[in-house]
This record gives sequence, C-alpha cells and structure tokens, in this order.
Amino acid sequence: MGASQSSWGILARTADPESERQQRPPHEFPNGAVYEGQWVGPAREGYGIQQWPDGASYTGQWVKDKAQGMGKFHHAAGDWYEGNFLDDMQHGYGVAMYIDGSKYTGQFACDKHHGEGVEVWPDGSRFQGSYFQGLKHGHGLYLWPDGSKYDGTFESNNMSGTGTYNWSDGRAYTGQWERNTMHGKGSFSYGDGRSYEGDFFEDVKHGTGVFRWPDGRSYNGEWRNGKRHGRGRYTAASHRTKTGLFEDGNLVKWED
Repeated sequence: MGASQSSWGILARTADPESERQQRPPHEFPNGAVYEGQWVGPAREGYGIQQWPDGASYTGQWVKDKAQGMGKFHHAAGDWYEGNFLDDMQHGYGVAMYIDGSKYTGQFACDKHHGEGVEVWPDGSRFQGSYFQGLKHGHGLYLWPDGSKYDGTFESNNMSGTGTYNWSDGRAYTGQWERNTMHGKGSFSYGDGRSYEGDFFEDVKHGTGVFRWPDGRSYNGEWRNGKRHGRGRYTAASHRTKTGLFEDGNLVKWED
C-alpha cells in the first residue's frame, strides 16, 4: 500500500507547526475584539469564539482568518443568525431572528436573503418563495392573518407580474399585477356571483371588459376609472341585447 505506519508518524512529527491547529489563550485585537479558539499560524482556523466591544459575538468555524462554515452570530442590537458563513458573511442555508419578531429560514448570499426561503412575522403573516438580494423576487405565496393570500410573482418586494389574490370575504382576482395593484388583463370575482373580466389600471376597471351579474345580465364594453364609460353592449336576463353609450357609469342613450 506504499508508506508504512512509521513513515506516516515521521511525516506527522516533522510537519510544519504553522500548518497545525493550535488552541491558544484569548487574543485581543486592536479594535477591542477578543478571540478565543483555534489558530493556524497567525490566522484563526477551526473552532473559535469572537466577541466585540459593542456586545456582538460569533461562535463557530473559521477558515483562513474568516468566519466560514457553520456558526452563530449575535448582533449588538439583538438580531441573530445561525447557519452557513462564507468570507465573514451569511452565505448558504441559515436561520435569522430579528428584533421586530420576524424570522427568516432559508438561503442567504452575501448577508442577504437570496434564493428560496420562508419569512414569518409576529402578526401571523407568512411568505414562502424566492428572494433576490434581500427582496422578494420571483414566485411566492404570501399569507395574511385575516385569511387573505396572494400566490404569484413578485418583483423587488412588490406583487408584480401574474398572480391570484384571494380576499377573506370571498373576492378573488387572477391576472396581471404591477407594484401591488391589479394592472393589465385580469379576472375579478366578487364572491356573490358577479364577475368582471378585462382590463385593469391601478386596481380599477379601465379599458375594455365584460361584467356579469348572477341573474344572467352582462355588459361588454368600455370602462374608465371603474365605471362604464364609452360604448358597450348590454345583455338583459331575457338575453335581449342593446348597444348603448355610457358616461361615468350612466346610460347616455341607446344606439339600437
């Protein structure tokens, strides 16, 4: 098999002591931070604990003088993080608890939420989905304590793209979003049998769309600021249809 056990022993005894981990007494740095743990030469390497004058502390693994591997960092303000570190930064999978009571469990990159994660708040709100550089970005599911929920895409912490929002009172919207508003093409259900399908602009019906009542009536036409405005075709419960001109929700005249 090659080298004998005795040769391994000789190699070990003659190895450079600067490459071996050593446990040393506490060391104080010029900034007042104190480190106690393992070293390799002049660098922190292995397991160690460092405490700063402001009360912050790190307990965990070190590689080449930097926090790297598994560890736990307590911030002076009271926040803490436990998980993977890389080059002195939260990087990889971890759990963070913040002084406002919120908690994040998931992926980190360069000290920020990045990748898939779950965030919960003291009021019962919960988000599960994708993050990018600290912001909700990509697909996610947001739940509110009153039972409302949004399942769709986010951009820079905002509901943007496409998604479905369900209100606790039974209303629901599926369609396009822009900066937390219904904006673009979508379908809205009022929960009582009424529905609208068409264009939205900043949360209101605006453009063209079809509004339906549970008794069979419908309006298919133009809208402005949430009201029938312009030309539209009205269908009665008897299926009789008429084309009319509307202004701010009121009929101006029938055209047939």
